[in-house]
Amino acid sequence: MSKEFAVKLIAPLAVSASILGAALMMSSAPRSAHADIPVPVQPQQQLPVQGGVPSLAPMLKPVMPAVVNISVTGEVEVRNPLMDDPFFRRFFDVPDQPQEREFQSVGSGVIVDAAKGYVITNNHVVKDAKEIKVRLNDDREFEAKLIGRDDGTDVAVLQIKADQLTALPLGNSDGLQVGDFVVAIGSPYNLRQTVTSGIVSALGRTGISDGLGDFIQTDASINPGNSGGALVNLKGELVGVPSMIYSQSGGNVGIGFAIPVNLVKNIMTQLIDHGSVERGRIGVVGGQEVTPELAKALNLPSSRGALIGRVVPDSPAAKAGLKAGDLIVAANGKDITDFPQLRSIVGLMRVGDKVDFKLYRDGKLKNVTVTIGKDTQQTVAVTKDVSPRLAGATFAVVDDSMRDDDIDSGIVVKSVQQGSPAAKAGLRPNDVIIAVNRQPVTTMEDFNKLIAGKGQLLLQLRRGPGALFLLLQ
Repeated sequence: MSKEFAVKLIAPLAVSASILGAALMMSSAPRSAHADIPVPVQPQQQLPVQGGVPSLAPMLKPVMPAVVNISVTGEVEVRNPLMDDPFFRRFFDVPDQPQEREFQSVGSGVIVDAAKGYVITNNHVVKDAKEIKVRLNDDREFEAKLIGRDDGTDVAVLQIKADQLTALPLGNSDGLQVGDFVVAIGSPYNLRQTVTSGIVSALGRTGISDGLGDFIQTDASINPGNSGGALVNLKGELVGVPSMIYSQSGGNVGIGFAIPVNLVKNIMTQLIDHGSVERGRIGVVGGQEVTPELAKALNLPSSRGALIGRVVPDSPAAKAGLKAGDLIVAANGKDITDFPQLRSIVGLMRVGDKVDFKLYRDGKLKNVTVTIGKDTQQTVAVTKDVSPRLAGATFAVVDDSMRDDDIDSGIVVKSVQQGSPAAKAGLRPNDVIIAVNRQPVTTMEDFNKLIAGKGQLLLQLRRGPGALFLLLQ
């Protein structure tokens, strides 16, 4: 499936509270803490019998209180596309003042630590939130504190101050098999405490989003509002967190995706301990599909694997001896089918971890061990002291995942605060600044030196498929 087609069909599962019957909605540095992971319940039991017939009710009774409803209020920027064109603004003398629109959305969450009040949900449920409320199944409602969120894996952690909470035991998603029965619990279209059942349709789904990690595919009916809820096994253990669906209409068609709970555990612990997630990197660029013709030309025995298109100089991959044209077929014993899967595996590993690759080079099988390095895409906020005209924006160095034939280096705009000088100057998130005053920029040090001072700033940047200049007086 092409990336373009997938983007049209994949939908996040938060739902706008103001139009619950219709539209979908693409719905941090706290103090250090520690998450106490509940011990999973013990051995598998047969489906209980209630009233003389098999029933899921006995399993669901202790599980349901752990699944909560989340309501979010926030503001998003609404722009006329013509405002992105600096020549249009200058010609018509139109001030660049984005409008803000208040939004409300609802989603789901799962209590994972009753003593400390930790609740997990999806990042897209709480993104841009100014106020987050958690409503329990006994109708108690609490304001929630955002502990941390991770856009790469779509995981967020909240905390509420409440007593008499019920936490859901965490299972082992690595033990799932295709065909296992699962139950989805959440608030589709704000219909709280809704339960649907199905099976695990597939495992290890990658490349269906721009984020990291693989997904559990299930035919258990999940819809907008199920985001951040629970996917449980028949032992009442959390095995996944619903995040996306394939849909042309916005409703369920039997193809839903959940984040594996083992990945959620990893991200949750980092968010609670540090408020953010530290990404690993090795310094390889690729993503090209390996056709039979290309495999033959490169003397590769298989078209399944991650083909390395380029190795970044002085990167961990370069130091370990990886080369362009290598076909990685396994990482730490796990088969690799394509480059997005390799990117997810590396991106979820911690700095200092070692990954053992099996790869083909010139028709020969080789083993190469690479030590995961630190992601160089460190986000830095520009203050008024550094450059008053760019205050309110955060920037980072272009990383491996962004490099392609058109963009090899530069400074990417990570975020722009609404109404800030940077926003009024015309900068937008995901812009890539490739030169300042006609001087190429490759590091944050170069960038900070060039933007300092009182003279005019001429920014050359890439925006989507196009390029433009911004002149700041």
